[in-house]
Amino acid sequence: MKIFGLTGWSGSGKTSLIVRLIPALTARGLRVSTVKHAHKGFDIDHPGKDSHNHRLAGATEVLVSSPRRWALMHEMRDGEPELTLDVLLTKVAPVDLLIIEGFKREPHEKLEVWRAEVDKPLIAPDDPTIVAVASNGPVPNCPVPVLDLNDAEAVAAFVVERCGLAR
Repeated sequence: MKIFGLTGWSGSGKTSLIVRLIPALTARGLRVSTVKHAHKGFDIDHPGKDSHNHRLAGATEVLVSSPRRWALMHEMRDGEPELTLDVLLTKVAPVDLLIIEGFKREPHEKLEVWRAEVDKPLIAPDDPTIVAVASNGPVPNCPVPVLDLNDAEAVAAFVVERCGLAR
């Protein structure tokens, strides 16, 4: 399974790019999954649902299954450390390409999403794991190739080539 990341400051457009990138990659016949890091707490469950009630009752894990999908929710105890990316990767079924959003300090190769209007510094000059930048405009003093943020096909072609997934 090939792994490639997207990183950048909050509001730069990482998720927007990923939701355009996935169809461009799957149209090439690739099976694609994603891992997204959330800095704050999140919930995929809803109050009043049986699975939510199971969690509130103290279940460590709740697995919900239907004919169309399944989800496993694991409750972390107070003080229990967040899982590392390496551990999380063992929980993902193998696919052709796993796109990782966030986890900017991990050693996998990444594309930085950067917009001047976000008014944050470019990460690429100080991070050798960033192999390209996708931007909606010029990127001054950029040490890596710059891709058009609005051209998901070009970004997909770069990722496919970089990961050795050309078919």
